[in-house]
Amino acid sequence: MEDWARRVTTIRVIGTGAMGRGIAQLAAAGGLTVELADIRMEAVVGAAEYIGGMFDKLAGKGRMTAEEAAAAKERLRPVGEPLTPFQDCDLVVEAVREDMDTKRELFASLEKVCPEHTVLVTNTSSLPVTAIAAALEDPSRVAGLHFFNPVPLMRLVEVIPGARTADWIPGALADLVRRLGHEPVLAPDAPGFLVNHAGRGLVTEALQILSEGVAEPVDIDRIARDVLGLKMGPCELLDLTGMDVSHPVMESIWTGFYTEPRFRPSRLGRARLEAGLHGRKTGEGFYKYVDGAKQEPPEVTVPAVEPCPVWVHGDVRDGLGALLTASGVEVESGDEPSDRAVALVAPLGQSTVAAAQGLPVERTLGVDPLGEFFTRLTVAVHPGLDKDAGRAALAALAATGRPVTVVRDAPAPVAQRLLASIVNVGCGIAEQRLARPRDIDTAVRLGLGYPRGPLEWGEHEGADRVLRILRGLHGSTGDPRYRPSAWLTERAALALPLTKTGTVPSDLSA
Repeated sequence: MEDWARRVTTIRVIGTGAMGRGIAQLAAAGGLTVELADIRMEAVVGAAEYIGGMFDKLAGKGRMTAEEAAAAKERLRPVGEPLTPFQDCDLVVEAVREDMDTKRELFASLEKVCPEHTVLVTNTSSLPVTAIAAALEDPSRVAGLHFFNPVPLMRLVEVIPGARTADWIPGALADLVRRLGHEPVLAPDAPGFLVNHAGRGLVTEALQILSEGVAEPVDIDRIARDVLGLKMGPCELLDLTGMDVSHPVMESIWTGFYTEPRFRPSRLGRARLEAGLHGRKTGEGFYKYVDGAKQEPPEVTVPAVEPCPVWVHGDVRDGLGALLTASGVEVESGDEPSDRAVALVAPLGQSTVAAAQGLPVERTLGVDPLGEFFTRLTVAVHPGLDKDAGRAALAALAATGRPVTVVRDAPAPVAQRLLASIVNVGCGIAEQRLARPRDIDTAVRLGLGYPRGPLEWGEHEGADRVLRILRGLHGSTGDPRYRPSAWLTERAALALPLTKTGTVPSDLSA
């Protein structure tokens, strides 16, 4: 319906918990009259007082005028029971507990009492919109509108059409979201919708790395923050959300996509869930928490050893070699290391041992080239390494002033595995046409706080480079979780951007 979003004046928010209150605050601040409804009248009254108090605080901080705050409070209307007779309500937003039976019963009742022009949306974070709408005689008026907590601060909103949602509704809801100052993305009615689906790339691969004994949680988190630029590492993120929340979501998405290997959960997640190691809320997860503060182990201790020369492989001689030289480390310039030198190679999509062909393996270490050695240096140690050579190399790398993380050698370095998984899952979403490339990237940047969306990130690092990492992992492990997406392989072969759809069959129609 043309201009529906502009003509909306009144909405009803059902459910006055954290999400309902946040949605109501956003809508009232955006100029809409908001009817607050809940099965408990005291909850409705409490929500109105809370939201009014938030407007007063915003006015006190200068983020809105006193007049704007007073007007916003006037637009809050406590109506009590959810099915209180409707008059000029244009939109109903359901924000009750995440239970399919509860939501279906509510929507079936709403259909009987709401005017025919009223659009009905659910704020579900995980339940299928199509299944909720199936309880209605006319499911075409139902869609998903998934806000993120805290609603006023999290600008992203997923607009989720069900299988039978009227064609005009998703676009109209997106326009309304923009009117309220937030950013809509069109998300599929598929397990995890868009944000939770895309987020599987980071956390499932981090748990896989942990299960292989490659690195400790703090190692993975430091690499994720310093090398990849994430605000929070995957293990501390799991501690924040809680394994009691995160692991069931992982299992739900995995089973929802019929055990797609890219989303495979970890035995570690199930074990931690059953052990009650839920993170911050229980005081212990991947880290221990004292008075809510994370207890993080110290950085690696650098040994005091007699310095020895370092030989750097040609691929990174201009980067790592120059950095070491500038730090006062003796760097050999020959085509191969002398008998006194330790050798540093930069494995890409392979293990240190594989990258050290023709070099003395007992004196060769891998240093991850991802990140161009600007922040943290990640050193991979294989079983055949001479301990003294390893200590000498660690001391030389520490002389650069960069923090150094030491991990076990694996089919690819930690940062490469995390990045490749993030990009590959995003490419898989695009490949299946579950969402448009720009929506995938916007959802991940705003919903997950990544520095770039997965397709943008793959484009930045280079599709060929990401593809090489995935093919190396797939070839060395045989694990189908690492099979490259066709979206990635096609665009790498054609030198096309990952962020563009390109030509599709419908483009050839007259």
